[in-house]
Amino acid sequence: MAKNRIVVGLSGGVDSSVAALLLVEQGHEVHGVFMKNWEDSHEVGYCSAAEDLEDARSICDTLDIPLHQVNFSAEYQDRVFRHFLDEYRHGRTPNPDILCNTEIKFSAFLDHARRLGAQHIATGHYVRREERAGRHHLLKGRDPGKDQSYFLYGLEQSQLASALFPIGDLHKQAVREIAARADLITHAKKDSTGICFIGERPFREFLNRFLPACPGPIRTLDGTSLGEHAGLMFHTIGQRQGLGIGGRRDGDGAPWYVAGKDLENNSLIVVQGHDHPALFHRCLRASQLNWIAGQPPTIPLYCQAKIRYRQHDQACVLEALDAQGATIRFLEPQRAITPGQSIVFYLADDCLGGGVIDAVWD
Repeated sequence: MAKNRIVVGLSGGVDSSVAALLLVEQGHEVHGVFMKNWEDSHEVGYCSAAEDLEDARSICDTLDIPLHQVNFSAEYQDRVFRHFLDEYRHGRTPNPDILCNTEIKFSAFLDHARRLGAQHIATGHYVRREERAGRHHLLKGRDPGKDQSYFLYGLEQSQLASALFPIGDLHKQAVREIAARADLITHAKKDSTGICFIGERPFREFLNRFLPACPGPIRTLDGTSLGEHAGLMFHTIGQRQGLGIGGRRDGDGAPWYVAGKDLENNSLIVVQGHDHPALFHRCLRASQLNWIAGQPPTIPLYCQAKIRYRQHDQACVLEALDAQGATIRFLEPQRAITPGQSIVFYLADDCLGGGVIDAVWD
């Protein structure tokens, strides 16, 4: 690849730090950009943005590259956070990290990088990009424990064409070793978890600031009342902790799990036992589909899919596809398929795209 200007999204973590280092070592003109996506001036103790910015500055000083700062808080509120709240308002469980990648890191950030004169952007994602027959393919990262293709299924051809993933061929341990040898301050920094705007605070406390809680009954499949929930938005399918009915032991005394939400009656439906049949479904409907190739596949499509990050690939058939969405059938029933989460499709290492889960059935 010819030497050119590349803008790296620096998060203040080890992965983006090593991505920048590798590009500098390849002789490119590298610029770092630190993105602020959340206004946290009144959120002392919850968001690590200030510390991350200082680490990004240190990395740029060590690598002798310029650091730019950009505030995408308004874009984040409009394109990501509003959707996040709306999904919870409707009883679903969204994944804002996916929308953040599509709308901020590979859209607003890409536009900003182009204004800085960049030919490409680069990130510290554990994925790979490959061009075949004139199309860009998104591949899983080499490290199976760190692969992040699940979060990037929403990318389009133009976004992939402009993106570089310098650490996609590396394992996490190798990334840390490279950072240590280069004396990067982030070499032993703990990986960030969760979403910055929630941070370390209890999830329920955060949602309560933006959405009104609406208590209602907790019921079994046969309608027996077991107690009261604080709000359907605080619960997700398959959840065990936080139900407040831990002392209630029926039948064999197995713990309770969330199996569904009755939105019409504001009821939380629970069942006993990790492997209760009501927690398993074979079919689902998904909408808001994106196909990385730019066009939908031929139906039926026999492939693999994930319904959550870190899940092992599951064999499935994409049976129907129309303007409203797709119907997918798994060869084996899947536990705790959750509306609002994403299903992502694969052929081996090739990420084909995905969509948002709307409904499930047997």
